Amino acid sequence: MKKFLALLLTVTIAVFAQKADQMGSNYYAYPTPSAKYTKAPAGYKPFYVSHYGRHGSRFHQPADHYHMLYNTLAQADSADKLTELGKSLLERAKFLDEYAAPRAGDLTQLGVAQHQGIAKRMVKNFPEVFKNDAYVEAYASTSVRCVVSMAAFLEELRAQKPKLDIHQESGGYLMAFISPLNFGKIIGESNTPAWQKENEKLYSHVNPARMMNAIFNDSTYVQKNIDAGDLFSKIYEIGNSLQGSPEIEFSFDDLWTDEDLAARWHAQNAWWYSVLGNNPFGKKEGLENARPLLKNFLDVADKVIAADTAKADKTAKPAKKVSATLRFGHDTVIFPFAALLQMENGTQNTGIETADMENLHKVWRDYEISPMAANTQFVFYKSAKKGSPILVKVMHNEIEQKLPVTCDSAAVKNCPAAPYYRWDDFRDFYGKIATNK
Repeated sequence: MKKFLALLLTVTIAVFAQKADQMGSNYYAYPTPSAKYTKAPAGYKPFYVSHYGRHGSRFHQPADHYHMLYNTLAQADSADKLTELGKSLLERAKFLDEYAAPRAGDLTQLGVAQHQGIAKRMVKNFPEVFKNDAYVEAYASTSVRCVVSMAAFLEELRAQKPKLDIHQESGGYLMAFISPLNFGKIIGESNTPAWQKENEKLYSHVNPARMMNAIFNDSTYVQKNIDAGDLFSKIYEIGNSLQGSPEIEFSFDDLWTDEDLAARWHAQNAWWYSVLGNNPFGKKEGLENARPLLKNFLDVADKVIAADTAKADKTAKPAKKVSATLRFGHDTVIFPFAALLQMENGTQNTGIETADMENLHKVWRDYEISPMAANTQFVFYKSAKKGSPILVKVMHNEIEQKLPVTCDSAAVKNCPAAPYYRWDDFRDFYGKIATNK
């Protein structure tokens, strides 16, 4: 029965996640989007973009994980306990211990390129926003990889539009909305008995034994000296991070079977949901990590709109008319931000609440929500026609999203169709969520 369930699980996952790199969870390297965009209603042009982006691909962290992998294999090799595959893995682990460990957590060159690509497409998609000497504000987490991500993004903006007036900043006070809470505390508070029960079910499908037998030639040695589950997870994490460093000319793909990878990703996907999604297993503390960001998006947009419209409140005007607000942060905010926005795209629903962890991957997939360089963009539109409402659409990872925002067609003439929403309706709906009312 167990074998049948494992097979069924693998087949089901394969339908939704056919690519091995996607099952790298939040290590999935940002995919270049190919989606076509819905034409804005007649007469409407974009005038402001508000953005939050995760840093690009990075080296795995902490460095201790590389050391642990290398030292574990080196010790086994000294006891002549490695298979040929194990010896090959030892060579790779030695290289990573020397090359990647000193760079643990740092942005990779692919991470730089990801943000350059997003910036280039932003200018291409919304040229009206970046005309001439348009003023752009950019803010980054104090994390070095976020600062470098911001630098890469702005470098490309300047390459595309040299006259742009850009303000860039990173500082501790910005963390109040860029990444406000302690992630370790969030993890602790989400680890409820209800979740632990579900987690045990998920990990019952994860069996490190096959991989251990492929790496080591002595099962007794493994039992006495190796924490198989921990080593299995380290190989999963480090191996999946390699897709973010194409200069490294090897992978860990020969260590996995499809079943290994599918089962481990299934558990990882559910873990992210339990910590930072709209899960029913605890108090949803993870969502609080994104409410300040949502409030910042709304408040800044209010000021920009007030300064840009004919009925501008002069007391609300910022020092300069802002064309784009860019923010650079972390997956620990991207995940709950997506949950608060409740975005729908195909079978994905970022705000869904479900206790069915066996089928979570059908409706909620971590690699679609927060790959490396994940980003959310609010794009604002206006019309020259007098009395026309401000419209906004949301793109996640540069793909248009459907939102649960409604327009009262009985009271409002010409309600826009998704993905466009009246700002007043949008502001009212998400304003309540931002303040948890």
